[in-house]
Amino acid sequence: MSDQLEVPRVAGVFISFATLLRANGFAVAPEQTTAFLAAIELLGPRSLEHIRLAGLATLAPPPERRATYDRLFDIHFRGAEAIDRAGGEDEDIVRLQEEGRGQDEPPLADEVNESGLVASRAEALVERRFARAATSEALRRLSREARTRLPRRRGHRRVRVRRGPFADLRRTLRESVRNDGEVLRLGRLKRRTRPRKILLLIDVSGSMKARTEENMKLAHALSQVAGNVEVFTFGTRLTRVTRALRLKRREQALNAAAHLVSDWDGGTRIGDALQAFLAVPRFGAYARGGAVIIISDGLERGEPAALRDAVAKLSRRAWRLSWLTPLASSPTFRPQTEALVAIQPFVDDLSDGGSSAAVVAHVLSLGRGRAG
Repeated sequence: MSDQLEVPRVAGVFISFATLLRANGFAVAPEQTTAFLAAIELLGPRSLEHIRLAGLATLAPPPERRATYDRLFDIHFRGAEAIDRAGGEDEDIVRLQEEGRGQDEPPLADEVNESGLVASRAEALVERRFARAATSEALRRLSREARTRLPRRRGHRRVRVRRGPFADLRRTLRESVRNDGEVLRLGRLKRRTRPRKILLLIDVSGSMKARTEENMKLAHALSQVAGNVEVFTFGTRLTRVTRALRLKRREQALNAAAHLVSDWDGGTRIGDALQAFLAVPRFGAYARGGAVIIISDGLERGEPAALRDAVAKLSRRAWRLSWLTPLASSPTFRPQTEALVAIQPFVDDLSDGGSSAAVVAHVLSLGRGRAG
């Protein structure tokens, strides 16, 4: 007689889900799998939602990987239905249109752009890890000065002031009642100022490999000091990482963003990425009336016409459009690539993006700028 415990066939699908989580980097102990099965037996279950909640309670996925857990759950338990449903949703990850025609096989992820010096159109789906490092002086300066130097706009509400363009009749009448109907001083109002929206679009392709980590740290620091910052990454996909970067701890926020973005150090398709951004109404609204900052070298492998049209549309929506490129680190910089020459008439700033200090200096100078 065998001493091995025979697992019921019905329980196999739940045990294989725990195995799937382990294969994707989730720490699931055998005791948690047993607790998962016990919770399912306790709940019935009557629906897939009961199974998902049982997994959340017993398998305990970390909060920053909650979206990955939900996606794996749908793929495992819903199969093709989940894939079809995801294809019609307005998600935060937009796959760009395929460029290939089938003649060439896609290169392996570890063979793509190892030097980080060449722009490519090939898609490489890899996972990136960010090393722990001390906060640079540029990021400390951003944290100190951002609240007072970031751009602001006039709001619709009015506040009381000593001198202002509008008369505060309500306040004036209340004071006149206290003074037997005599008006001693006319109250004044002015429009309150509010922080202006900031949109960061960060190139994470292979040609920007050397600057990717510093740019993501800068995006996290900016998200912590300003509550109206939206951050997207693009390479061969467009990914919104705003929610991940709102986590307070930098290591936790960057790791959460690393799990969301799957096209680190891959191909460069800037025009398609910006067109995809504008094609989603919810995304395009983030640029309206805001300060748009694109951090990219501008080494586009596609047709410059698509990039030029997308930048022209962004410039019409944005309050100010800045393009920061590491190629502009020299004082004698002149755009020479076809893409940068095409977009130059539509950007308000074509500045240095080769160091954190240069990017921080430009962001802090936006408060003195005017609309483009």
